[in-house]
Amino acid sequence: MDKSFFKATDFFKSACYFEAALILVAIVLGQIANINPFATIVFSESALAYGLLGTIPLFLMFLGMEQLQTKSVSHIRKLLLNTLGPGLHQYHWTDLFLLAALAGVSEELVFRGVIQPWLEHSWGLVAGLVISNILFGLVHAVTPLYAVLAALVGIYLGLSLDYGGERNLLTPIIIHSLYDLLAFVALMRVYRASLKSSDIN
Repeated sequence: MDKSFFKATDFFKSACYFEAALILVAIVLGQIANINPFATIVFSESALAYGLLGTIPLFLMFLGMEQLQTKSVSHIRKLLLNTLGPGLHQYHWTDLFLLAALAGVSEELVFRGVIQPWLEHSWGLVAGLVISNILFGLVHAVTPLYAVLAALVGIYLGLSLDYGGERNLLTPIIIHSLYDLLAFVALMRVYRASLKSSDIN
């Protein structure tokens, strides 16, 4: 029995469509809040550098979590492998890059491009950062621990908006996209290794 939530052949397209639809959500929310979600995307060498460097701590955290054997972390790892593995393992890394880029762009437009500045305007910088990323954690709540980790990652991404002293949404977009790509590739390698192991046995 397939343990994934979606048929393997449908998962990739469904995930891409879902992430792309979030861009429309960002635009609609932006209209309601009178915020242009694209306004603070500025292409610059510094944003690129901050994005590349900013990915490293998150991926090191991911690798560290892979080494933990606690029950809650093992449950997350098994859930991600069973959910993402069957749906993505047959795809090339360039396909994974497309999905990661879509996720990075769309989710950052929604949460850091609209929701965070919207809440900051109403309740201040700290409240905007914290509340927007509590929401970010809740929409990633596949388990309670995963929701907490996602909220913390969201706060990190929210802080990265202002790296270099000027707000630039490109920095968290790059961090989010690259982190997702590296995590996808790492998970796929583990999943493919498990398939080979089961074939041998």
